[in-house]
Amino acid sequence: MSGETERAPRLLIVDDHPIWRDGVARDLAEAGLDVAGTAGDGAQALRVAAATRPQVVLVDLHLPDLPGAEVIRRLLALDASIRILVLSASGERQDVLDAMTAGATGYLVKSARLSELLAAVRSVARGDPVFTPGLAGLVLGEYRRLAAGENAPAGGGPAGPAPAVPELTTRETEILKLIATGLTYPKIAERLVLSPRTVQNHVQNTLVKLQLHNKAQLVRYALEQGLD
Repeated sequence: MSGETERAPRLLIVDDHPIWRDGVARDLAEAGLDVAGTAGDGAQALRVAAATRPQVVLVDLHLPDLPGAEVIRRLLALDASIRILVLSASGERQDVLDAMTAGATGYLVKSARLSELLAAVRSVARGDPVFTPGLAGLVLGEYRRLAAGENAPAGGGPAGPAPAVPELTTRETEILKLIATGLTYPKIAERLVLSPRTVQNHVQNTLVKLQLHNKAQLVRYALEQGLD
């Protein structure tokens, strides 16, 4: 545990309910995480983010001045390395899809336990996608449905994804498919009987080939292509 606290990510918490926002900030700080600041609306979030340079931002989708998805986009425009974890009372499909399309790495509903939130923050800081149970399948299913509708020539069959990623090797495509299911690097390494370092190297090569910048973008790409 001490190793994790030494490398605790710097956090910004964005929510328009002061009691809830301050309570989460206190709980995370007491758990050893570095809470750099809080904000009550989107404009303030952008100002605080510019001043504190957080690594992870916890964002509520329903803010008084800007839609949460727009705040996510502006935060990433400010610093593309920021990881976004949405904490929302809503588990509605459109809210989840809007957040992920905007660039969020994870999505938790506010009924999550503190232990789940702590684990989610640490996972998101590593670039691993995190969802409240049940939402990952919702997102994947919706992206597959949209891909099937928008890419009719693919026909939804096995040949569909292949033309979209012709420059990837068989191993890179295999790892990309596993990333789309939400598996972490160690789990992918275990599944494919590889070292985590080898998996990371393949992912880095894939990012370069697809001109993407981080794992969150890679996950969205895989979902959009229906790679599962």
